[in-house]
Amino acid sequence: MPPTFAPATTADLDTLCEQLGRVPRGVVGVGARCVCGRPTVVVTAPRLEDGTPFPTTFYLTCPPAVRGCSTLEAEHVMEDLNTWLRDDEGVAASYRSAHEDYLERRRELGEVPEIDQVSAGGMPTRVKCLHALVGHALVAGPRVNPVGDRALELLEERGLWSPSRCTC
Repeated sequence: MPPTFAPATTADLDTLCEQLGRVPRGVVGVGARCVCGRPTVVVTAPRLEDGTPFPTTFYLTCPPAVRGCSTLEAEHVMEDLNTWLRDDEGVAASYRSAHEDYLERRRELGEVPEIDQVSAGGMPTRVKCLHALVGHALVAGPRVNPVGDRALELLEERGLWSPSRCTC
């Protein structure tokens, strides 16, 4: 399954610079957008211009979404999500499938042997980075990454961020 993204425009690259506070590296396109049209998730090449392997294909860039994920991480939500993975074999199986989905989407962008079986966010066995998992969930769509989906639900429930309203 190829990654779903639109090529980045000059305006997108300018916005990404503003969002990240630096020039973005390895931009292939924009995988998810705010309802206002600004980038929310950038799709990054699996090998950067300098040759460095880069496993984070779906990079969350929207500052309020990034802050929201950081807040959840600071509140130790990942511990609960890791328990959920450990205790629910259905969720664990879906999470392993999300890992495969991630790898398949990245391979469409290029083969990088050094990171061939490395996805992001701790997949396929643990929750390590909500930013990466939310980025994947936003690009892949609902019911692909159960942990990314759950993190999105938590962001909304706690009023930290929602993909359905602009906070740019």
